[in-house]
Amino acid sequence: MVGELRYREFRVPLGPGLHAYPDELIRQRVGHDGHPEYQIRWLILRRGDEGEGGSSQVDCKAEHILLWMSNDEIYANCHKMLGEDGQVIGPSQEITGEAGALDKSVLGEMETDVKSLIQRALRQLEECVGTIPPAPLLHTVHVLSAYASIEPLTGVFKDPRVLDLLMHMLSSPDYQIRWSAGRMIQALASHDAGTRTQILLSLSQQEAIEKHLDFDSRCALLALFAQATLSEHPMSFEGIQLPQVPGRLLFSLVKRYLHVTSLLDQLNDSAAEPGAQNNSGPEELSGERDRLELEFSMAMGTLISELVQAMRWDWALNRQRPLARSSCSIFQPQLAEAGPGLPPTRAQPSIRRSRRFRPRSEFASGNTYALYVRETLQAGMRVRMLDDYEEVSAGDEGEFRQSNNGVPPVQVLWESTGRTYWVHWHMLEILGFEEDIEDVVEANEYQGAVVSGALGVALPSWRWKPMTELYAVPYVLPEDEDAEESEHLTQAEWWELLYFIKKLDGPDHQEVLQILQENLDGEILDDEILAELAVPMELAQDLLLALPQRLDDSALRDLLNCRVYRKYGPEALAGHPAYPTLLEAQAQPQESAGAARVEGKEPPAQYPDTPLWRLLEDCGPPGRTFLDLERALSSEGPQETEIKPFLLQLQRQPQPFLILMQSLATPAANKPLHLTVLRILMQLVDFPEALLLPWHEAMDACMACLRSPDTDREVLQELIFFLHRLASVSRDYAVVLNQLGARDAISKALEKHLGKLELAQELRDMVFKCEKHAHLYRKLTTNILGGCIQMVLGQIEDHRRTHRPINIPFFDVFLRYLCQGSSVEVKEDKCWEKVEVSSNPHRASKLTDRNPKTYWESSGSAGSHYITLHMHQGILIRQLTLLVAGEDSSYMPARVVVFGGDSTNSLNTELNSVNVMPSASRVILLENLTRFWPIIQIRIKRCQQGGIDTRIRGLEVLGPKPTFWPVFREQLCRHTRLFYMVRAQAWSQDIAEDRRSLLHLSSRLNGALRQEQNFADRFLPDDEAAQALGKTCWEALVSPLVQNITSPASPTALETCPALACSSQPPDEDGISPLGWLLDQYLECREAAHNPQSRAAAFSSRVRRLTHLLVHVEPCEAPLPTAAAPRTKSRNRSHDWSSLATRGLPSSIVRNLTRCWQAVVEEQVNNFLTSHWRDDDFVPRYCEHFHNLQKSSSELFGPRAAFLLALQNGCAGGLLKLPFLKAAHVSEQFARHIDQRIQGSRIGGARGMEMLAQLQRCLETVLIFSGLEIATTFEHYYQHYMADRLLGVGSSWLEGAVLEQIGPCFPNRLPQQMLQSLSTSEELQRQFHVYQLQRLDQELLKLEDTEKKIQGGHETSDKKHKGEKAEEAEGAAVTNVVVEEEEEEENEDLYYEGAMPEVSVLVLSPRCWPIASICHTLNPRTCLPSYLRGTLNRYSNFYSKSQSYPALERGPKRRLQWTWLGRAELQFGDQTLHVSTVQMWLLLYLNDLQAVSVESLLALSGLSPDMLNQAITPLTSLRGPLDLREEKDVPGGVLKIRDASEEPRPRRGNVWLIPPQVYLKAEDEEGRNLEKRRNLLNCLIVRILKAHGDEGLHIDQLVCRVLDAWQKGPCPPRGLVSSLGRGSACNSTDVLSCILHLLGKGTVRRHDDQPQMLSYAVPMTVMEPHTESLNPGSSGPNPPLTFHTLQIRSRGVPYASCTGTQSFSTFR
Repeated sequence: MVGELRYREFRVPLGPGLHAYPDELIRQRVGHDGHPEYQIRWLILRRGDEGEGGSSQVDCKAEHILLWMSNDEIYANCHKMLGEDGQVIGPSQEITGEAGALDKSVLGEMETDVKSLIQRALRQLEECVGTIPPAPLLHTVHVLSAYASIEPLTGVFKDPRVLDLLMHMLSSPDYQIRWSAGRMIQALASHDAGTRTQILLSLSQQEAIEKHLDFDSRCALLALFAQATLSEHPMSFEGIQLPQVPGRLLFSLVKRYLHVTSLLDQLNDSAAEPGAQNNSGPEELSGERDRLELEFSMAMGTLISELVQAMRWDWALNRQRPLARSSCSIFQPQLAEAGPGLPPTRAQPSIRRSRRFRPRSEFASGNTYALYVRETLQAGMRVRMLDDYEEVSAGDEGEFRQSNNGVPPVQVLWESTGRTYWVHWHMLEILGFEEDIEDVVEANEYQGAVVSGALGVALPSWRWKPMTELYAVPYVLPEDEDAEESEHLTQAEWWELLYFIKKLDGPDHQEVLQILQENLDGEILDDEILAELAVPMELAQDLLLALPQRLDDSALRDLLNCRVYRKYGPEALAGHPAYPTLLEAQAQPQESAGAARVEGKEPPAQYPDTPLWRLLEDCGPPGRTFLDLERALSSEGPQETEIKPFLLQLQRQPQPFLILMQSLATPAANKPLHLTVLRILMQLVDFPEALLLPWHEAMDACMACLRSPDTDREVLQELIFFLHRLASVSRDYAVVLNQLGARDAISKALEKHLGKLELAQELRDMVFKCEKHAHLYRKLTTNILGGCIQMVLGQIEDHRRTHRPINIPFFDVFLRYLCQGSSVEVKEDKCWEKVEVSSNPHRASKLTDRNPKTYWESSGSAGSHYITLHMHQGILIRQLTLLVAGEDSSYMPARVVVFGGDSTNSLNTELNSVNVMPSASRVILLENLTRFWPIIQIRIKRCQQGGIDTRIRGLEVLGPKPTFWPVFREQLCRHTRLFYMVRAQAWSQDIAEDRRSLLHLSSRLNGALRQEQNFADRFLPDDEAAQALGKTCWEALVSPLVQNITSPASPTALETCPALACSSQPPDEDGISPLGWLLDQYLECREAAHNPQSRAAAFSSRVRRLTHLLVHVEPCEAPLPTAAAPRTKSRNRSHDWSSLATRGLPSSIVRNLTRCWQAVVEEQVNNFLTSHWRDDDFVPRYCEHFHNLQKSSSELFGPRAAFLLALQNGCAGGLLKLPFLKAAHVSEQFARHIDQRIQGSRIGGARGMEMLAQLQRCLETVLIFSGLEIATTFEHYYQHYMADRLLGVGSSWLEGAVLEQIGPCFPNRLPQQMLQSLSTSEELQRQFHVYQLQRLDQELLKLEDTEKKIQGGHETSDKKHKGEKAEEAEGAAVTNVVVEEEEEEENEDLYYEGAMPEVSVLVLSPRCWPIASICHTLNPRTCLPSYLRGTLNRYSNFYSKSQSYPALERGPKRRLQWTWLGRAELQFGDQTLHVSTVQMWLLLYLNDLQAVSVESLLALSGLSPDMLNQAITPLTSLRGPLDLREEKDVPGGVLKIRDASEEPRPRRGNVWLIPPQVYLKAEDEEGRNLEKRRNLLNCLIVRILKAHGDEGLHIDQLVCRVLDAWQKGPCPPRGLVSSLGRGSACNSTDVLSCILHLLGKGTVRRHDDQPQMLSYAVPMTVMEPHTESLNPGSSGPNPPLTFHTLQIRSRGVPYASCTGTQSFSTFR
């Protein structure tokens, strides 16, 4: 299980060091499916850093999550909430002891007393005169408070008169009365949350309560609410700057919040509990619940709307249209494709490209391109750098200046450095003049040096995806949309539209209802019918056209931001992406009114050209309304009736008012404007209607003006007058000023102006007195926001549980603002667009290279140095820091001033000035700016010690302040993780009880994942938020499920999970996991699933959908070719297929799935090997079985390398379970099968191609042997069969191709060495050919010299004398040549008359060739004719000379030993006989004899009877040229040439008579001896490790010790020596194979901290060979021998015998 058990309870990990466990059952309800649901409080537990002990665990009772759970989920997760019968124990309904102690009569008397006290208190309150309350009233209230603390009397205090009493007391001007009211409310609210909420809700819902409550009364009620909700939603928004919300708006938010929570409680309580008596019918209950759901949705929409406005989110993002999120899977990684089979929808960078000039990629060479650039480039053209070259980087652009004959030849003025630099021709790309350049999206030809160097953009890698959408994104199925439903609004869209209809006043509301009735056949519409209407899209469009003209400013802003308007509004339907601003939407009625005035010939109002008019001229009609208001205020004695309509209009359209107040933050040069604005604001404060304007939204501008050091004194004084007046009229704004830090700002202003500011101290004191209220407001804002977030998360949970749509208006708007900033990662280099400096621009990059050792140094006069930052749009600087160094001495800045402006020409606003200390290293220039400045300029006014130039080591810019996204992400992920881990535990419980329910897991997972996918597509604004949700859901739901279904049930699981112990189905005895069982069933019914109508097909389909769903999130890459992946040698690996591993480590899901699949494959292979290992067709059947497993793996998991790796490891595990002799038999069968297929492929044609296909399939299967113990025996047999193939048939390209593919399966690399020796032999043969030619030339040269000497003696001798001399010379020549007997034999065929056969000698090393030296020895003197003996003798001399050649590698001198191995081609009449060397000798021997006995052949050749009979059998077959006749006196028979007259027709062509391959048997003595050798090595390894104890031995030392003991110690028995063929040879590979075998058996273990250290683990019975005790070996090894085979060829016409009969001639 992924979760843990705490006190036998399931504990869910929520994050690092954070867990949740069930604590208490809160309430019970009936769910939408009719089954009971229980609300459980899950407490959050934090784990300390020092460990996981109980002392380090701290339960945070304040942090909890309320989760509704079903019976099954409680049964699987909350065991302590189950009774003895397994049923859930309901919420406690116990009655307190106090209630039980009260008698009914006493309780009645107390209720009577309470009613009389309430009546008396009301009367005394009405009679109260003056500010001091009478003592009897206070006493009465105290008594009532005492009664209120008694819980059974709570019902009496729900009397409406109690609310009236509390209202009068809260609105009383006396503090003691208000305090007494608060005490009574606290007493009533102390019983339970429901009573507290009801009291607060009842008070807040009183009509005109705000009129009766002053500032103190409202704060008292808000304090009660803050105290009541403090522990409900403990959320921290630390680091996030919350807006300043005045008390009036806070009280309104409190009312909305209480109303929503009350409706939510009613919804939870509306469902009747199981077994409860209810007189209402099901239809009435359903109708009541529908009414409550509608009312709750409308109330929640109102709360979200007001909260968005209070948080000022609507003004912050009103210019940004919300972008649609790309519709891709939220569970797949970020770089996954945007859709099935589609490339990712990501913005491609645009680059500048020339329209007329050719890029470098179009030229064949760099020189050609350089010539083209040289001839084309003209002065003034733009160029781009293609390569990095010294100070210039690839992608930099510049202007070509000139060229010369130097190196480099081209001078370019580069923009990046600001100066010229010389480069080469081929490094430039011509852009041309500006008219020749175009901006294009990155093209294919720019994916080279420019893209990689300049842009740094790496194209995303395309991962394999199935062509079908089902497997690509299994949970996003193409659903058939109902045509009728697609023409109507969804219920969520209709309720969002209905929200605005309900916001209309009486006449407007009736008009809209009239539109609805006209389009719905005049049906009478009430609230119940309205909620269930099916509204066509055309009707919705008509309503959206009619609503904007009837809504006020706030509702209109909500309408423009809502989803239904964006989808069906006029702009969306017209196809325009324009997002209309608020003023444009509001301007229509004003323009209509203006047009009416024009028709009435009323002259338009004329406004003077004043700063105020220039400020508001762009505001349209609302701006003119404000100008009219200013004109009315400027008139003498303005009447309230004239001003009030303008103020009401400003309440609807407050934008001009906000612009007016924000103008105070403009530079100080606008003094006339500032004074005019302050005068207007001062006058507005006196009107009560003006106090309803959003003053708090523009108080930042007032604070900016107050803090600015350049603010004129007169403006500052007027500002203080205005703020004092505003705070006096409404103390809410004094609280706002306190939150904005006005106290410190006023103190600094007083200090600057020497205290000569009137009312400044009074304002400061007034602000200081509101410190407690400011804290209350902040706490309330946090609580309301946290409560709304919790309610939103609760609705998301209900949406997950019930799969019902979320019909709350503005739900997506609220989530969009909560996720604000999720897709924006503002780093330092993302805050600014570019950095400019006053001088030395080529060193400006040193300011941002984050290297404190580099610096930018200015050049100029003192005080003229500056650094200018061009900021990205909308970036608010959180911190701007300058890095300096004291070691710079006089270059270090001393005074720095920071200015801000909208452009480089308007840098007039001084933001800060800092004096730098000589010891400083980091200078903070700006912090927490509240306004966006496009240009920030840092001016160095003075340097230390009067220096002129300055040095700046670096510049750091921190971007925007933290957003709500981290907080909301934490809460969203916590709730999502808890919900799905609880559900995963419940589903795992079902699967553990009945593994057949695993078949339904695919549909369950599809439903859950589709739910989250649709929710993310509908509500989440960007990919980061969606990916966070998807990742959490996948980790919480799928990961635990995969871990549980891939883990076999064990006794430990039964102990920790009582539900499993009570299960009716016991776990499997073999311990197979549920998924393993399912995969086994899939493999068994795979053949039957070919019928699509069968149950097996349906079963297989469910299994495939499940497996593809579980793995589709993981990266899927095509596996590397197994043959081309060289395997590294490792001594600590039993079987490693790391070459097939995917990039990076697989996740826990893939790891568990691959382990399960590996176990299934291992079991399948083990069963197959156990059943069929003796079959004659074992290898083809095994290859077919392996191929079926491969196909099944692809069907279940796709071509994912991790599962191919698991398949290989599973097959390897099955082979490892075989006993040695069975494994040897299997390896021999594979070696035999490969040999047969290689020889069969020589046939050619269709049959040969079929053999090659079978060979390829077998090689794929054999590759599993790599790294296994079976590879040693496989190499042994393959070596034997390969040697017979190479010597009998010859080498071919196929041998090398096979070895290249299965080379890792040969640990000793003997087959590779065999091919290498053949290559070396061929090289020796070529050298021998040159050697023969040299000897021939030497003999011919001697003959020529002899002839010249004979012809030179004609002057003194006659012809006879000449003849004698010639004979002597000739004899001398022969004497010189025939010095030794070997040289005489060497020249036997030198002057042979006739066509010489071509002889090829193969030099084979016994180290890699399996040759028995005793029975294969050949004596050329006795067995070969003279014309062949000479060639062999010459080769022997040549080889001995080559061994002593100084250039060759020196080593032990080798001698030749001729063997009978080899092949030949003989000409027999018209036939070409392909025979072995033994057969060649036999046939050539018959050239001189008509018949020969087998007995004489044995005596002459010295061959064994088996070997000779093996050679004779093909020759005496029907295709052979000989007959074997049995005679009485001759044992073995007589061989003679078959008479050609007996043949029906003469034979022609090639005849293959080479003896067939002789295959070994692993069950024979040789296989048993191999097993004995392995057991001997096992004994040595165990004995050596036992001697070293627990300390163990390094694996390298162990191998050396074993080899040393094998060579110097006791030798193997004689029978073992004879069977091995190489004596007692043993190498490190054999030892490593045995070590891996012992590791797999558990006899040897690795150390955990040092895997290379091995030690003895547990006793194990090692099979000792039943032989005599080992005796000391011989004195030393024999000198190495080199065995040779020969290949004989001849050119020309074959010679014939003297007689007319046919004879054999050596052709090859």
